[in-house]
Amino acid sequence: MSPELVTIPARRGKAARVGAGQRIRVVNTHGTQVVDAWAFNARDLTEWMSMEASRAWFMKLAAAVGDTFVTNRRRPILTLVEDTSGCAHDTLMAPCDVQRYGLLGVEGHHDNCQDNLHAALAALGLAIPATPPSLNLFMNIPWTPDGRLAWGEPVSPPGSYAVLHAEMDLVIAFSACPQDILPINGRLGRTTEAHFTIDVPASRSGPKGN
Repeated sequence: MSPELVTIPARRGKAARVGAGQRIRVVNTHGTQVVDAWAFNARDLTEWMSMEASRAWFMKLAAAVGDTFVTNRRRPILTLVEDTSGCAHDTLMAPCDVQRYGLLGVEGHHDNCQDNLHAALAALGLAIPATPPSLNLFMNIPWTPDGRLAWGEPVSPPGSYAVLHAEMDLVIAFSACPQDILPINGRLGRTTEAHFTIDVPASRSGPKGN
């Protein structure tokens, strides 16, 4: 039986419970959509996937297949086991929020990843006091040797995906990023839905890291 295909609605969030050993396949359905991702220890939501600790763990600015993301307590939480996107999933940029859009000239409310995270968790009856940094799947942030960053257009083909292996019982949360001012979702700023599935792999390998 095939796993359920779950929709992350355009400009909205979605969360789910995942057991240790299960795999989450995140699909960039239209090829242009950034998906912000967070993971939390299912037994203690104050332990979450940490981009700062993960970069120190795999000693790179972005993960490659076989690399493991760790929590703010330095414990493995997700391993990237397959990736057809052709991009370096960003670990540097903060999830967008209302204040960010205000700085970009938006007046009033604008859909944002921070609100999407909290709404997605609330749908599961969960709440957290703050917003951790996100893993920005399919987000193209090129960097130069002198350390400069840029907002790149997406490079992932439609239907490409990343597969994450759960190293503990966790809650996964996603936001189909509503950024329509900068070109991270394409120069036209067309935000779309994305999808994910959760399944159990036939076999697994242990996490890599220091």
